[in-house]
Amino acid sequence: MNPLEKDGWTPFSNSGETVKRVATVPDTPQTRAPAYKLAFSDTEFMTKRELRPIRLQLELLKPEMVMEERGIKSTVVLFGGARIPEPGGEAWAAKNEVQKKNLEANSIYYEEAREFARRCSEYSASTYYREFVVVTGGGPGVMEAGNRGAADIGAPSIGLNIVLPHEQAPNAYVTPELCFNFHYFALRKMHFLFRAKAFAVFPGGFGTMDELFETLTLMQTGRMERVPLVLFGKEFWTKAINIPYLSEQGTISPEDLELFHYVDTADEAWAVVKDHYQL
Repeated sequence: MNPLEKDGWTPFSNSGETVKRVATVPDTPQTRAPAYKLAFSDTEFMTKRELRPIRLQLELLKPEMVMEERGIKSTVVLFGGARIPEPGGEAWAAKNEVQKKNLEANSIYYEEAREFARRCSEYSASTYYREFVVVTGGGPGVMEAGNRGAADIGAPSIGLNIVLPHEQAPNAYVTPELCFNFHYFALRKMHFLFRAKAFAVFPGGFGTMDELFETLTLMQTGRMERVPLVLFGKEFWTKAINIPYLSEQGTISPEDLELFHYVDTADEAWAVVKDHYQL
């Protein structure tokens, strides 16, 4: 059966079949030449600078199509530091004793992220994993905790990894069929936001701050719906970012302080989400 028949009959062979046929042609100087390669299966051609618009489209389309096929309608996004260890784990990212002490203290958020992800996934199970599917950046730390919380109850979860100059691999708890890899930060951010019904933001560094402020800006400007956004760790966030000061200075509106909630536990965070959606 022609693979395209699932979407409607066609008399034409598809591109996958063409790739297989090309692989069987005789080995000659002509067939070995770069010019002979099919354009869409020619990696060297596809990575040329002039093809950037096509690559952007592909990174937009691939995860979207996979999640559509899985029937995923909404997600809960967990942002947070890759360097935060699980309780009792090694503070591998610490550069000195002060950092080691603080990272170990912040390991409480690993467990809270794991528990919050479990709560979301328990509700997701009641929707046949179509709603409130956990999504993280797919890496270590808080991201691992989020995927792990879903895995604790056998629920699927999404990982949106990105290629970085240093070595990075997906954490072991991401559902393999929902483990994506990106070259473009912008497209990765879009996929974090597309289906988001809630955001949980844990202590983190520049990447977490970037994701947090991108989300706040979109909600503040009305470019996306105002959905629950909880900041785990009131002490951390009030020291790291003095958002009320921005309001006092008039650079944001007083009502912008209502865009987020401070919480310290998974219970508090899930209560915010439940109340918002009347679950």
